[in-house]
Amino acid sequence: MSFRLTSIRLTLLAAALASTFPLHAQEAPQQPIAKADDAKPQPDPAMQRVEVKGSAQAYDPRRDDTATKIVVSQEEIVKYGDTSVTDVLKRVPGITVNSSNGRGGEIRMRGLGAGYTQILINGERAPAGFSIESLAPDVIERIEVLRAASAEFSTQSVAGTINIVLKKAIRSGQREVKVGMRRTSSGMRGPNVNLQLSDKVGKMSYSISGSGAQERFERSGIVFEDAFDGAGLQTQARSTVGAEDGSFTFFNLAPRLNWNLENGDTLTSQSFLNAGRFKTRTNETASTGIGAPAFYPDLALANDMKNSFYRTELNWVHKMDAGAKLDMKLGVQGGRNDSTQRRITPAGAVRPLDNLIVSEGEDRGVTSTGKYSKTIFAGHALGVGWDGGYNTRDDTRYETEAGLPVFPGLPNGEAFEAQVSRLALYAQDEWSLTPRLSVYLGARWEGIRTRTSGNTFDTGRSRSSVWSPVLQTLWKIPETKGDQVRFAVTRTYKAPNVSSLIPRRQTSVDNRSTDPDYQGNPNLQPELALGFDASYEHYWAEGALLSASASMRRIDGYTRYLIDFDGARWVAMPMNAGQAVTKSLELEAKFPLKAVFEGAPAIDLRASVSRNWSEVDGVPGPDNRLDGQTPLSANFGIDYKVGAVSTGASFAYKEGGLVRLSERQTSYIETRRDLEAYVLYKFSPRLQLRVAGQNLLNQDFRSRSSYLEEGRGLVLRSGSYPVGVTLRATVEAKF
Repeated sequence: MSFRLTSIRLTLLAAALASTFPLHAQEAPQQPIAKADDAKPQPDPAMQRVEVKGSAQAYDPRRDDTATKIVVSQEEIVKYGDTSVTDVLKRVPGITVNSSNGRGGEIRMRGLGAGYTQILINGERAPAGFSIESLAPDVIERIEVLRAASAEFSTQSVAGTINIVLKKAIRSGQREVKVGMRRTSSGMRGPNVNLQLSDKVGKMSYSISGSGAQERFERSGIVFEDAFDGAGLQTQARSTVGAEDGSFTFFNLAPRLNWNLENGDTLTSQSFLNAGRFKTRTNETASTGIGAPAFYPDLALANDMKNSFYRTELNWVHKMDAGAKLDMKLGVQGGRNDSTQRRITPAGAVRPLDNLIVSEGEDRGVTSTGKYSKTIFAGHALGVGWDGGYNTRDDTRYETEAGLPVFPGLPNGEAFEAQVSRLALYAQDEWSLTPRLSVYLGARWEGIRTRTSGNTFDTGRSRSSVWSPVLQTLWKIPETKGDQVRFAVTRTYKAPNVSSLIPRRQTSVDNRSTDPDYQGNPNLQPELALGFDASYEHYWAEGALLSASASMRRIDGYTRYLIDFDGARWVAMPMNAGQAVTKSLELEAKFPLKAVFEGAPAIDLRASVSRNWSEVDGVPGPDNRLDGQTPLSANFGIDYKVGAVSTGASFAYKEGGLVRLSERQTSYIETRRDLEAYVLYKFSPRLQLRVAGQNLLNQDFRSRSSYLEEGRGLVLRSGSYPVGVTLRATVEAKF
C-alpha cells in the first residue's frame, strides 16, 4: 500500500506541475498573451487541495495496480440476496459455474474447472472436502479475481485465482440481522438468517459474522440410456426415473479480534467455522423397452453426508524503521467429512441388493506465512516471504452387503492415511519506472511432498517442485486520459490431489463404461503451464470501463481420465497424457448511463463476453477440448436506483457443444441461459426488504454423454433435472 500511495502522490505531483507549467521543458519560455479572463479572480488554493484529496480516495485496484486484478465489493456480493457464493461468482466477468443437476457447481475461469482454477479463502486453500457452496456471501468482505499469477499466492492457478476474503472491516457499533425465505417451483424451500456484530473498545475492536440456512426439496429427474450396434440398429432403450427428496443445512461463523499495540503494531485473531449436512432419499425405477432389463429395475438410495471445517489464525504486523514491515501469520485448521450411502432393492427382487458404505475422513493441519516488505526508494517496493504447511488426512471406508463385510479380511474396513508437506519461498519487486510505466517481477519456488499408506495398497511417496517466474507490466499510454495496456508472462501448474494419487478402488453398483469404478494413480505428475496474458483498458468516465484481453496457456503433462476394461470391471484412472493448449478472448464493458447521456437516470450497465478455444493432442479431434471447456459465455446486467427503490437484472449465457474426452468417450455440454432479478426497498435507513428471483426462464439442467463400448456398440446417456423458478425474500434490519 505504501508503494501505491507513493505512486499516487507522484502522479498527483506530476499533474500539479503540468497544470502549473504547461510548457514542455525543451521549449523556450514565452510571454503569456494577455486575455480578458486574466483579470478574473484566481481559484482559492484550498480548493485545489480538496481536489487532490478526492483523487487519492478514487484509487481503484483494478486500474492502478500493476498486477491485474478484479475486486468484487461487498455491496456487489449481497446485491441479489444470494445464499451461496457460487451464485455470486456466476455474475463475475470471465467466470462460469457448471452444474449438471442444479445443485452446487464447479467454478471455472476461462471455461476451465476447479483443478485449473485456484480457489482460496483468505489467501490459502481450504482442506479437501470443504464445500464452497456452503460459504454464505454475508461473511465475505470482497472477492479478488486474479487472471494472471502472482508470486505471493500459490501458482497452482493455470486458469487463474479466486481469492475469497472474509470480513475484516470493523465498523463501530454495527448491528445487522437478515432473515430470508427461499422457495422454488420445483419444491425447494427453506429459511436463512445472517447476523453482523462489530464495535470498538479502546485499542481493541471485534466483529462477528454468522449465517445459517436450511432447505428441503422434492424433485424428479429422468435418465435415458440407448445403445446401437455397428450397423446402427438399436439394441437398448431404457429410461430411469428418480424421485428424490432431501435437505441441506449449513452454518458459518467468522469471529475476529483486533488489537492496536502501543508501538504501532497490530495483532489480529480471525477464525472461521463451517458445518453442513446434506441428506437425500431417492427411488429409482428403470423401464426397458429394448434389450435386457436393468440389473436393478427398482432401487432405493439413501445418502447422508456431514462436513465441518474450522480455521483459526493469529496475524502479527510489525512496523519497522524506514517504512519496512513484517507481516506474519500462523494458522491451525481441520475438517471432517462423514458419509453414509445405502442402496437396497425391494423384497423379492431378481437380483437382491442391500449395500451399505460408511466413510469417515478427517483433516488436520498447520500453516505459516510471512512477508517482509520495504519501499527501497520512491516507486520501488520489494517483498520476500514464505508459505508453508503440513497436513494429514485419515480415511476409513467400511462396506457391507446384506449385513456382511464385503472384505472379510478387513474387519475394520479399508483405511488409509495421507501426509502432505509443502513449502514455498517467493520474492517480488513492484517498480514504478515512470508515472506511466510500472513493472511487477516475481519468482516463487513451491515444493510438495506426499506420503500415502493404507491396508489395501503399498505405501506410496510423491515429490514435486515447481519454479514459477512471473512478469506483469502496466503501461498508461501517453497523451491519453484513461488508456492503458497490460502484459504478463507466468509459469503455473496443477498438482494432483491426494485422492488422485491413492491406488484404492471405489466401486460402482452397476459397473458399465458409463458408470465405471474409480482408482487413483500414484505415478501422476503435476501439469506445467506457460502462460501469456495481454489486455487493453479504456477508462473514460467515473465507473466507466471498456476492456479487451487475450490469453494463452500451453500445458505439458495434461491429465485426463482413461476408461478401460481390466477383464472383470470398467475402471477410470487419471493419466498424464500429452500436451494441451488453451486460448481465450474476453471483452468487457461497464458504465453508468450518465457517462453517455447527460442527465440520464441512475442506471448502471455491464456486459462481458468470453470466447475460449483449446485442444488436447492426445485425443483425436474435432472437439477435443480441454477439461470440457465452456466455449462461449456472456453476462449482461443492469441496475437502476430511484428514491428508496433499487432494482436490477442479470442474464448469464453459456454455450454448449460436443466434447471428445478420448477415442471412445464424448460428452455434450448443454447451452444454459440464466435470468435473475432483484428489487430492494428501503423503508428507513435501518430497515429494508430485498426480493430476488433466479432461473426466471425455468430452464432444466441437462447432461449428455456417449461411450463406444466393445461388444455393446455406441452407448448414449442423457439426463434431465428440473429445478424451477426460485424466489427469495429477505428482511434486513440494523439495530
